[in-house]
Amino acid sequence: MTVREPAVKQIHLAALPHSRPRSSGETPVPGADNTTVWAGPRSKSQIEFASFEHLARTAERGLFDFLLLAEGLRLGEHKGRIHDLDVVGRPEPITVLNALAAVTERLGLAATVDATFNEPYELARRLATLDHLSGGRAAWNVVTSSGAFTGENFRRGGFLDRADRHTRAAEFVTAARELWDSWTPEGVTRPFAHRGRHFDIAGEFTVPRPPQGHPVVIRDGDSGESRESAAASADVIFARHGTLEAGRAFYADVKGRLAAYGREPEDLKIMPGVTFVLGDTAAEAQERAAEIRWQQISPQHAIRALEQIWGVDLSDHDPDGPLPAFDPDPDPGLTQGGVKVADPRAIAEKWRALSHEKGLSIRQTVIEATGRQSFIGTPEAVAAEIEEFVRTDAADGFILVPHLVPGGLDEFVDRVVPLLQERGAYRTRYTGTTLRSHLGLVDPATEGLIP
Repeated sequence: MTVREPAVKQIHLAALPHSRPRSSGETPVPGADNTTVWAGPRSKSQIEFASFEHLARTAERGLFDFLLLAEGLRLGEHKGRIHDLDVVGRPEPITVLNALAAVTERLGLAATVDATFNEPYELARRLATLDHLSGGRAAWNVVTSSGAFTGENFRRGGFLDRADRHTRAAEFVTAARELWDSWTPEGVTRPFAHRGRHFDIAGEFTVPRPPQGHPVVIRDGDSGESRESAAASADVIFARHGTLEAGRAFYADVKGRLAAYGREPEDLKIMPGVTFVLGDTAAEAQERAAEIRWQQISPQHAIRALEQIWGVDLSDHDPDGPLPAFDPDPDPGLTQGGVKVADPRAIAEKWRALSHEKGLSIRQTVIEATGRQSFIGTPEAVAAEIEEFVRTDAADGFILVPHLVPGGLDEFVDRVVPLLQERGAYRTRYTGTTLRSHLGLVDPATEGLIP
């Protein structure tokens, strides 16, 4: 294989297995893990370490920047029962990543951890420990929760409104960095003290400064609040994938916010979450994509998605039959722990129009309306499209969400990565040992963050 000289702008890649798909809140998501085809014969356990090891080794073989693990703090409920269409049982991510540190050498290890139901000292210790055990490969995907439903698992309960949860998260990140900075690079520890609205802590931090200085911070979301938080303090923003034009607009908006915080455009990487389907021909890829969507949206998933809109029990409806003739009567308590539908009546009207126009059943309508795979085509076409997004400043790279666990990344690594390398748009080897080096981020110690 002939490898061209590296392009000016390199593509960043990461992986996120069995994740809740991105949603704007306008379209319901039928199940917390409907990106993954759990019923497929090639799908394996989401609990066994072998699944995580396979994913991590594949991502490292593909020279990915990092593997990101999601977090689930409470099992979703639908109509008062644990929803058996979702994954029941998900290990705590930092524990899994500590184990993966022993079977990988360069791959970044990113954990999703909620900033609402954790405390800075305890989490800063866990992340610093992961960074030491992995030789500087730890990352924290900062998420928040304001729901009383999830909060019932914790002492404080659902005690934060939307605005407060974002201010708490921002202060949480600040406090964690103060803890990491309380040790100098030379190994000298100093007392810390943080006095703020949400945290009042003081003492001495027990873990020496992490090899990266600070573990990489990832922020998740598309809202104005999420964009501003990312611009202020994040290293990576994990956003929702859209069209090329939408990607360019998002990229320009977020990068344009950095200067207000004394930051440069390269200080924040924009990496949307995407899916992919490959085929030897464009027609084969489209056929595979249709088959995958059919597997992802089972008859039970389709009825659940409809119930989230109509707000009533629709178990007596045939998934292969027509949509309900009556208007939605939203019940906010019908589904707990899932995506909230912003305007059920408007969505119902759109779905009815779609169903009428194309003659679709309930299940077909849900499949048609709830999304598509992001990149569909031959390996050559997918590689070209990914490169175009990055080259034209619609993204700095992508976080891949495979539809199979644990083997869903293999085909991409084997068939697309070599083409990106031939184009000179992707690394042919790791040139550094830390996640910050993979992402082209400097050690915070060189930015004057240590007094």
